[in-house]
Amino acid sequence: MPSIATDNKNSTSTADAIPEKPVCSAIGGIRFDFNDGARVYVPESFGEVTCRFFDLDEGQMVGQIKVAPGAMVATNKKYFVRHRIEIFSGDEAIFTHDFDATGKDVLIRIAPGTIGDAIAWFPAAIEFQKKHACNLYVTMDERMAELFSGQYPDVHFISKEEANNKLFYATYRIGIVWDDKDNNCHPFDFRLAGLQEHAFNILQIPFEDTKPKLDLTAERKIKEKYVCVSAQATAYCKTWNNPCGWVETIDFLKANGYRVLCIDRDRVYGKSNLFTYMPIGAEDFTGNLPLQERVNLLKDADFFIGLPSGLSWLAWACNIPVVMIGGFSLPYSEFHTPYRVINYNACHGCWNDCQCKFDGFQYDFCPRLRGTAREFECNRLISSIKVINTIKKIIEKG
Repeated sequence: MPSIATDNKNSTSTADAIPEKPVCSAIGGIRFDFNDGARVYVPESFGEVTCRFFDLDEGQMVGQIKVAPGAMVATNKKYFVRHRIEIFSGDEAIFTHDFDATGKDVLIRIAPGTIGDAIAWFPAAIEFQKKHACNLYVTMDERMAELFSGQYPDVHFISKEEANNKLFYATYRIGIVWDDKDNNCHPFDFRLAGLQEHAFNILQIPFEDTKPKLDLTAERKIKEKYVCVSAQATAYCKTWNNPCGWVETIDFLKANGYRVLCIDRDRVYGKSNLFTYMPIGAEDFTGNLPLQERVNLLKDADFFIGLPSGLSWLAWACNIPVVMIGGFSLPYSEFHTPYRVINYNACHGCWNDCQCKFDGFQYDFCPRLRGTAREFECNRLISSIKVINTIKKIIEKG
């Protein structure tokens, strides 16, 4: 059947591997597990068997296949499915197992990348742990693991190398796969859901905006009222490239008694002759600092002004209002904020357009308008007036 593969080629890589053979004992040397799908291995010493795989929540069989001695089969769906495995020798049922992770070691691999991805996706792993009562192991970006580890003592944060040398009952991967035409890695195209919802879909957990726990206990260091801002991002299409935008906004903030602190990593960042500078008028709090230091600063800010990028997610997790300026993605792509600023009169939402494919290594991509006079207009045409009026809503609320 189309949901069964006779190998597991899609699920392993040199740096991010799973055991070559399943790790749990069934009967007569037959082995099974749920590492990148439901898997069954039949040893050379056993005869041919028939394997049936069921989706218990859908109440249907998703695949049946004969397995020769020395062969292994696996379901193609690598996202979470509550499987039942049935094994037959001839017409005799010799083994049945329903997925049950209670008390078992489960690995969730969160793809390394941006700050925002990890903040968005990690809560789904925690909700999975709660639902299935498993011993949760997580691999993720080292700096993010360092940020979360003190708040989650029941989670084992391990390196990829450690994960590759340990045996798990089940493994699931949270990330983005562009060429997933058969929806084997995601239940459906990730662009049709928000970034955080995407992780909840992979682990089949009911979704709602969920913030990870952070250490917010540090003493306040700045007595005056202040605002944190971030003007840089991993792609130019995320930046607010209105040439007057930041200057006029910062002038407004300072006129209203706020200190304005730029907390980007770099004073200048860019590629391909497109550079973003620390906004004029902002105080220089840039630097490649531990994320906890950013948290310590953000948590006491009156609010944050940024882009659809990682520091906005970090500010959101710090429980402060976030003004998010950006049109390359639609508002549902990120966490909900009542202070989202987008211009629907300009080209917008290419990130959520299933006909557009982004190249994460190309800093200057503009998939619809590249090379035209309208290139990057999604953010260039967001006015400082609209941003300032949005900020006024926060100030009026006190």
